[in-house]
Amino acid sequence: MPMKVGIEPTTSCNLRCPECPSGLRSFTRPTGMLTEELSQKMLDQLSDELIFLLLYFQGEPYLNPHFLKMAAYATSKGIYTATSTNGHYLSPQKAKETIESGLSEVIVSVDGTTQETYKSYRVGGNLEKVKKGIQNLVAAREEAGTLYPFIIIQFLVVRPNQHQVEDMKVLGHELGVDKVVFKTAQIYDFEDGSDLIPTIEKYSRYKKDKNGKYQIKNPLHNQCWKLWHGAEITWDGKVLPCCFDKDAQYEMGNLQEKDFREIWRSEPYEAFRSRLLQSRGEIDICTNCSEGTKVFE
Repeated sequence: MPMKVGIEPTTSCNLRCPECPSGLRSFTRPTGMLTEELSQKMLDQLSDELIFLLLYFQGEPYLNPHFLKMAAYATSKGIYTATSTNGHYLSPQKAKETIESGLSEVIVSVDGTTQETYKSYRVGGNLEKVKKGIQNLVAAREEAGTLYPFIIIQFLVVRPNQHQVEDMKVLGHELGVDKVVFKTAQIYDFEDGSDLIPTIEKYSRYKKDKNGKYQIKNPLHNQCWKLWHGAEITWDGKVLPCCFDKDAQYEMGNLQEKDFREIWRSEPYEAFRSRLLQSRGEIDICTNCSEGTKVFE
């Protein structure tokens, strides 16, 4: 059984980020909200052996009205429970409820230190509102006298914001977060280059070959821990092999129809694992995967 699972509270999002299916409204799979009943069913099947739960896959978790109840249920099962948010819904009351939910970790995406830079990727976003939300979360945690949630700023490095990497370290310290993480960006159509690919080589997942085309740095060896240690579950119960299957092309089964353990040990899942061990480079969701490359922080 997996040690880590991602569960999707919703595919909905308030922003329109240019390299995100939620932001682009480009899913071919159905969009919607995870119900509290289905989330509890998932966790009841997983909790005995689950160590880490990420209540996020696509979308903005705080748009699901039951999101913090889901988090509280997971933490009541003794699971380290994290989420990732764009930070626009962390009002003082919501920050207080977040602390009370028992969430272990909150990642807030902040991709710029000025509004002009921030909105170039986080289209439709308001940096000042996000900064205030982080302050609300830090203040609520201090008032509660707890160490959790661990508060992380995640900075997705793209060409328009790469000049603000050092500024983000300063801003993170000023806001009182526990850590600032710099993440490389996935670009969907990268072969001919993109205005989003950083020119600072260490922050790019891609490199230019001798023909002037771009390719991913990942050598795509026929191995991947995720297929044996983790899984993703969509808002409507689809079990997916990994977080790069954003459009649920490789559905292994649905928790509205079968138990997780049955799906995890099923013939389709084992066949997919076998295929990866033989020819990972021929699986389309693997060809733009950063797993196996170094993560820069």
